Amino acid sequence: MNEKYNFAEVEKKWQKEWADSDIYKVTEDESKEKYYVLEMFPYPSGKLHMGHVRNYSIGDVLARYKTMEGYNVLHPMGYDAFGLPAENAAIKHGVEPAKWTYENMDEMTQQLKELGLSYDWDRSLATCKPDYYRWMQWIFIQFYNKGLAYKKENPVNWCPSCQTVLANEQVVDGKCERCGSLVGKKSLSQWYFKITDYAERLLDGLDNLPGWPNKVKLMQRNWIGRSEGAEARFKIEGFDKELEIFTTRPDTIYGTTFMVLAPEHPFVKELVEGTEYEKAVDEYLDKVQHMSEIERTSTTAEKTGVFIGRYCINPVNGAKVPIFISDYVLMGYGTGAIMGVPAHDQRDFDFAKKFDLEIIPVVDPQNPEIDVNNLKEAFAAEGKMINSGEFDGMDNQEAIEKVTAKLEKEGLGKKTVNYKLRDWLISRQRYWGTPIPMIYCDDCGWVPEKEENLPVMLPTDVEFTGKGESPLTTSKVFAEVTCPKCGKKARREMDTMDTFLDSSWYFLRYCDANNDKEAFNKDKAKYWMNVDQYIGGVEHAILHLMYARFFQMAFYDLGLVEHTEPFQNLLTQGMVIKDGRKMSKSIGNVVTPAEIIEKYGADTARLFILFAAPPEKELDWSDAGVEGSFRFINRVYKMVYEFVRDYGDVKADSSVKSDADKELNFVLNSTIKKVGSDIGDRFNFNTAIASIMELVNTMYKYKEREDFNAPLFRDVVEKLILMMAPFTPHLCEEMWHGAGYEESVHLQKWPKADESALVKDTVEVVVQINGKLKHKMNVDSGLTKEELEKTCLADEAVKELVDGKDVVKVIAVPGKLVNIVVK
Repeated sequence: MNEKYNFAEVEKKWQKEWADSDIYKVTEDESKEKYYVLEMFPYPSGKLHMGHVRNYSIGDVLARYKTMEGYNVLHPMGYDAFGLPAENAAIKHGVEPAKWTYENMDEMTQQLKELGLSYDWDRSLATCKPDYYRWMQWIFIQFYNKGLAYKKENPVNWCPSCQTVLANEQVVDGKCERCGSLVGKKSLSQWYFKITDYAERLLDGLDNLPGWPNKVKLMQRNWIGRSEGAEARFKIEGFDKELEIFTTRPDTIYGTTFMVLAPEHPFVKELVEGTEYEKAVDEYLDKVQHMSEIERTSTTAEKTGVFIGRYCINPVNGAKVPIFISDYVLMGYGTGAIMGVPAHDQRDFDFAKKFDLEIIPVVDPQNPEIDVNNLKEAFAAEGKMINSGEFDGMDNQEAIEKVTAKLEKEGLGKKTVNYKLRDWLISRQRYWGTPIPMIYCDDCGWVPEKEENLPVMLPTDVEFTGKGESPLTTSKVFAEVTCPKCGKKARREMDTMDTFLDSSWYFLRYCDANNDKEAFNKDKAKYWMNVDQYIGGVEHAILHLMYARFFQMAFYDLGLVEHTEPFQNLLTQGMVIKDGRKMSKSIGNVVTPAEIIEKYGADTARLFILFAAPPEKELDWSDAGVEGSFRFINRVYKMVYEFVRDYGDVKADSSVKSDADKELNFVLNSTIKKVGSDIGDRFNFNTAIASIMELVNTMYKYKEREDFNAPLFRDVVEKLILMMAPFTPHLCEEMWHGAGYEESVHLQKWPKADESALVKDTVEVVVQINGKLKHKMNVDSGLTKEELEKTCLADEAVKELVDGKDVVKVIAVPGKLVNIVVK
C-alpha cells in the first residue's frame, strides 16, 4: 500500500484485474442457492447520468453482498438499444442508426466499468443485435401461432412529430410521452397483442407479489381497470347489426333516452353513408381526431355531438331512442358505445340538456331534497326503482342482478366483466426496431416467415427524411419476397415492433445470452428465474413492468418457463435531484458521473449516492456530501495503511483482554449484525454506511490507547474491509491485498456477528430530570426495572441533582434510561 490513496491509479488497476481474471463470470451451480439481481437496462444515449449511478450502485451492493453470503449470483447488464433517438440522429447528423447506437454502447460500457460494477459482461446483450432480435421475431411467431398476435384496422394514437403510432400507455395527458406533441387519431391497419386475454391473471398475480411496492400494484390495478356489469344489445332500426354496450348499472337501463357512439365506432360510417347526416358527421369526426383524450373526457368541457339520423330500440321496454356521436365516449373503454341515462350520470345529463332530450329517473333516492321529476342535475342512483316496469319498488342493488337475469333469459345480454385495459398495439412506423416477421400474400393472406430464415434483417439501403411512412419503405430490396406457404410473389410487413417488446423478455435471455439455437435454454431459465430482486424507476410501473408480466405468463402457457411472474421483488429507487429540482441541462444543475469520478473516484460517487438517502426516496445532490464521502474513504485508508505499516505481521485474533477491547469488539459485532440486516433485509444502505462510520470513529479512538491490542485491531480491520467491500469495491480490494491477502476481497465470506460479544456486562444508561438529560452512568446490564431505579437514586451525582427537590415519580427503562420527575 502507498502512503497516499491514489484513487485513479487504484481503480484502474483493479478494474483491469477483475476483467482479466473474469472474477464476475457465473455459471449454473446446483450445489449453490442462486440469487438473480437485475437493474433495468439503459437506453444507449452515450452518457450515464446520476440516476443510472444510483440504480446500478444499489444493485451492485446487493449482488456483492449476496455473493459474499455464499449465493451463486447472476448480475448482468445490456442495452435496450432500439428506438427513436437513433433515427433522429440519422436524420439530424446523417449518421447510420447502427453506428450511432454501437458507438454509444461502447462509451456507456466503459463508463459502467469505471464504476466498478460487478457485471458478468459475457452475458451482455443489445436488443438491436441480430442475435437478439432473431429471437424476438421467433417469439412474435409463437404468439401469432397461439392467437395472441393479430392485425386489424382501428383508429390509433398518432404522433405527427414522431410520425408513428403510440400505444395507449405511451400517451401522457394527451401528448406523446417522448416528444410532447399533441397526439391525434389515424385509422391504420396495425398489429396487436392480446394482452386483454391475460387481464384477470395480471390482476390476480398482483396478490402474489408481496415484495412489490403497493403503489406500483395499485397503478397496475387501476390501469387494468376491472369492473363488473352487464352487456346489453340494442337493435338499430333499419340495420342488420346490433349495438352492444357495457354498463356497470344495468338497473338504470329503463332510464335510457339516447345512445352515444364514439366517433371512431365502426358502425358510424355505415349508418350515415349516403344520408343527409353524412357531411355533418364527417366534419365532427375531423374535429374530434385532433382532440386529446383529456380534452374529450373532461367533466367541465361543454358537451358536443351530432345526431346521426338513426334510432335504437331499448331491449327492456321497446322504447325508441336517438343515436348520437360525441367526443366524450371513447373506443378505448367498453364497446365504444353507451346508453345515455341522464337522470343518473352528470355527463349524460349535460348532453341531454344540450340537445333537449328526455330525462327519465329510474331510481328514487327517497330524499325530500331531490325532486326526481324536476332535476337540476344528475344524482347517484341509489334507492327504490321507479319507471322500471316489473322492477318498480325493488331496491336498486337487488335490481342490478334481476335486470341482468332478465337480459340473459331473453337473449338480450349477459353478465360480464369489463376491463379498461386494451390490447397492446405493437406496430411502429419506424426503421430502428425489430422487423415484424410477417409476409402478405394475395392468395394466402398474412403468413409468418419461416423460422429457419430468421432473423429478418434490417436493410441498410434506406433513407431517413423524418417524414411520411417508415424508412423501411424506401428500401429497394426489403419488401419483395416469396410467400413461405405457396412460393408466389409476396411482400414483407413494413412496420417494426414497439421497443417495449424487446424489454419484455431480456431478463430471460440473460440466463442464456449466447445461445444460438433457442431464445433461452429452459433448464437454465429454470435455474435462474425468477428474478429475485429487480431495481428500477417507478415510471415503468405500467408500461414495462406490466408488459414483462404478460410475456412471462404467455411463455408459461407456451411451456417455456416454470414461473408465471418474472420479478419476485421490486425496488423502485427515487430520483436524483439538485437544489430541489430534477437535474436538467436547461436549468444548469446537472452533475455528471464522469466529473465526479475524475475528481473523487468511483468509490466516492458510489458511497455518497448510497449514503445520502434511503434508496426509495428522492436524493438531493450535495457537493458537501460528496466531499464528506471522499474524506471518509481517505480516513479509512489512512487508518488501515498505518496499521499495516506498523503491525503488518500481526495475525488477527478476536480475543479480548480489557474493557476497551470488549467495547471495541461489541461495536464491531453490532456493526456486522446491523450492516448485514440493513443490506440484505431492508436495503437501508444509508444506515448501514452510518454504522460503518461509527465503527471507524471507535477504531480511531481505540488505536490511541496504551493498551492497544494489535491482534484484535487486525481482526476489526479485516472485518471492516469486508463490510465496506460491496460499497467501495476498489478501496477495499486495495486494502485487502495491502493487508497481505492474495485472493480478491469480493470472493470472501461475509463476516458473522459473534453473539456472545453483543452481551455487555455493563451498559450505559442516561439519567433525565424532568425529561432533560443530566447524567450518564454505567450499570450492570441485567438490572431489573426496580433494581435500576434503586441503583440510580443511590448514585452520588444523582443525589446532588435531586437535592432539595421532591421526587414525584421515577421512570426506569432497563438498559436505556431513568427519568426522575421532581418538583
